[in-house]
Amino acid sequence: MILDLHNHSIKSDDGRAKVENYCQWIRKRELTIDGFVLTEHRQFDLDSDYRKLEDQSGVRILKGSEVETDYGHVLVFGVNADMLAAFDFGQVGLKLETVLREADRCGGIAVPCHPGRPRVGMCAHLETLGPVDGVEIIETLNGGSRGDENEKAGALAETRGYRGIGGSDAHIVSHIGRCATRFPREIRDEEDLVRALREGEFEAIPCN
Repeated sequence: MILDLHNHSIKSDDGRAKVENYCQWIRKRELTIDGFVLTEHRQFDLDSDYRKLEDQSGVRILKGSEVETDYGHVLVFGVNADMLAAFDFGQVGLKLETVLREADRCGGIAVPCHPGRPRVGMCAHLETLGPVDGVEIIETLNGGSRGDENEKAGALAETRGYRGIGGSDAHIVSHIGRCATRFPREIRDEEDLVRALREGEFEAIPCN
């Protein structure tokens, strides 16, 4: 199963895509992805229920979040009530070690995203802040990366032994499906996603 693990809808402050339009685009363009994760900025969307849209489109739609830490932006998967109470998703400058620890404690997983990006990526902070215990996975393929940002992410993963995921970081409809993550078995829900990530059963892939 191929899932695009990093995308934003109009629920994000800079997102311009409706979720139903993502689904329509995937089908119209016959993209190779089977579904995608919505990782809205500094929040978890508790209100939206996409099960009917999933049934209508045949596209798997999961939800996560993208939070901001002292080491840059981080994707959080497996968000639940315990995790929402553990730290403030809307806070800018969260401690990465806190997000990693609390996500794991609450049954989820945290993944630094676009680490090669200036200012908001992990690489930009490692020299001054040093490595952080608890990082096991980073986003090595990001569809919004420029220049050598993905190469920097790949080099970081190789140097430190991190596993890599892929996501498009789409904010507009036509950007979905640029990068994704391949899993050897079906991912039915967020729990399946977290389980597969923890077990290391995945690989980052470029698409289209």
